[in-house]
Amino acid sequence: MSQPAKPARTSTRTTASSQRLKLRRELAAAAMELFATKGYQETTVDEIAAAAGVARRTFFRHFRSKEEAIFPDHDETLERARAVLEAAPPHENPLDTVCRGIKEVMRMYAASPAGSVERYKLTREVPALREREIASVARYERLFTRYLLGHFDEAAHRDGDDDPLLAEVAASAVVTAHNHVLRRWLRSGGRGDVEAQLDRAFAIVRETFGTGFGASRATALSGGASEPAAVAARTDRDVLVTVARTDTPLPEIMRTIEAALRPG
Repeated sequence: MSQPAKPARTSTRTTASSQRLKLRRELAAAAMELFATKGYQETTVDEIAAAAGVARRTFFRHFRSKEEAIFPDHDETLERARAVLEAAPPHENPLDTVCRGIKEVMRMYAASPAGSVERYKLTREVPALREREIASVARYERLFTRYLLGHFDEAAHRDGDDDPLLAEVAASAVVTAHNHVLRRWLRSGGRGDVEAQLDRAFAIVRETFGTGFGASRATALSGGASEPAAVAARTDRDVLVTVARTDTPLPEIMRTIEAALRPG
């Protein structure tokens, strides 16, 4: 008699992960409600656990402290963002890759606008919560900054300068754009399309730093061409020839053409 097939391990892990996240969110909701009604300092871990219907030891299996309890999704979101970076296609500009990764963070906040706004207000009032938030955000910053620094080509952005300062400034600009958009959205009460706002902010960063990212990747794909995205040249008959990768943004191509046509 044949034996019934055993459930796949992947399915079991997925179920356990979902249950864990569900309980973390329940504990976070209980903590938020108690902090708002009773006050942060006056609320104990025992009270949070009781409000969520679990034991004190169960609380500590999920969170190390009560201030950590109001950020239940950061671990999972960090892994989703990391997965976006690791699965990036080789032809994609790293700035665009990071924008997609950062959208995982934005979506975490946008999934519950009211809750995100309340949490933002609470972190402004309680220094311990603010410090916990900063520590959580720093993990994203390190992830995105390391990725961008690994794909920045100084020579493509400014010839003759191999100082890593420019790469670090560019990476910081990406993270700053994200944080600026997020804070503005939270201060507005969570209104508006935050992803569209992020896209507009990234367009500014992309215009400023885009030529420095992905150059080495583009060179490898193009068989050793000296330019990462677009090349303009004049022949002796004053005919302009422009060569560009198919994924080069149109504004970048136009800037290259304008520069080539500029007198002198």
